[in-house]
Amino acid sequence: MSTSLPQFLRSHSRRRLVAAAVAVVLTTGTLAALAPATTASAASYPSWDDVQKAKASKSAQQAKVTQIKELIADLSAKASAAEEAADAAGTAYQTAQTKYDEATLKQQKLQSQADDAEHTAAASEEQAGQLAAQLGRASANDVTTDILTHPTKSGDLLYELGAMSKLTEQADGIYSQASQDRGVAQGLADKADVAKRALGDLAAAAQDKMRAAQSAADAAEAAVDAQDDNRARLEAQLTLLTSNAEDVEAGYEKGVRAEKARQAAIAAAAARAAAGASATSQGGTGGGTPNSSGWVRPSGGYQTSPYGYRVDPYTHYRALHAGVDLAPACYAPIYAAHSGTVTFAANGGGYGNEVVLDNGGGISTAYGHIVDGGILVSVGQHVSAGQQIAKIGSTGWSTGCHLHFETRVNGAAVDPVPFMAARGISV
Repeated sequence: MSTSLPQFLRSHSRRRLVAAAVAVVLTTGTLAALAPATTASAASYPSWDDVQKAKASKSAQQAKVTQIKELIADLSAKASAAEEAADAAGTAYQTAQTKYDEATLKQQKLQSQADDAEHTAAASEEQAGQLAAQLGRASANDVTTDILTHPTKSGDLLYELGAMSKLTEQADGIYSQASQDRGVAQGLADKADVAKRALGDLAAAAQDKMRAAQSAADAAEAAVDAQDDNRARLEAQLTLLTSNAEDVEAGYEKGVRAEKARQAAIAAAAARAAAGASATSQGGTGGGTPNSSGWVRPSGGYQTSPYGYRVDPYTHYRALHAGVDLAPACYAPIYAAHSGTVTFAANGGGYGNEVVLDNGGGISTAYGHIVDGGILVSVGQHVSAGQQIAKIGSTGWSTGCHLHFETRVNGAAVDPVPFMAARGISV
């Protein structure tokens, strides 16, 4: 290896380290299998006494060096492979969310067309009914009777009869058109209903993918911490075998202590979760005092790209841009637009590093392209409106530092501009 494992790990951001270990999770088949696998792997590592004994003979020493180098290389290989799998997990979530957002827009368009067709059909039926009523008041039978009883007025009466015939033809045509309009309206309504039923599955898929990506990221972070501690042990042992350096046992013991501390932290976090506790940030209101509706602007900066279909500047394909982009400086603070609970805080594929808040009442807000290491909250944490939750970056499908801000109703993205305006906030 031309690059040592510490250099390799330090060259990656915390986001990539967390994302990297997802492959370890994915290859096991279940997230639950990760913890036992990590424990078993750690147990197979040589102890300090094993290494000390190996120095007794040249062959044993060389065998132990080979074993330790292979273990270190394995840690590096797992991190590299996991990076690709983590990106795939985030992209799967983003793809599912985008598919749901696009399907929602299509369903809404179909419903709007169905509503318009229904209005047209109703108007046609009303017009046809008015003509029918007019014809009923002066029926052709009455005109025929007048011709027979008043032959001197037959010219005028025959004209009236011809006019009524024309009205009858017109009424028939309007009725026919009304029937067609009604059929169109019903057809569109049926399509809208089918599309609406399909939305449920798409929404569930998006939520499942989001939860899977978050679970993978959480498991990956634990795996990277465990690997980092084990790597520290192995390198200390390798140093003992390959050099005359003194005090290398201190590095080994440091790794042992770090692993114990990590396990204690995991146990403490599990206890807090079981007790229903959730951490809260000490960052204060950050974005300023919420307005009377309880909302704040999520960041500074001008709007650089609106909601809607566009040619994506990163992919160069036409696609739905499901939010608005706000562009303050890199590393500028991102604030919670409304109080809520963090439901996602990880790699979101094209969204980059992303935080999603459940703001209650079927409303959620999403904040994308956060800088590596810039997520300041964790899943399950309650945040206040105006509290800083992240820092502006350019991760994911991004061409420059900005915040991609989404507002979602029942999981589907809606235009943040009118949504926020209705709550007294201009974006």
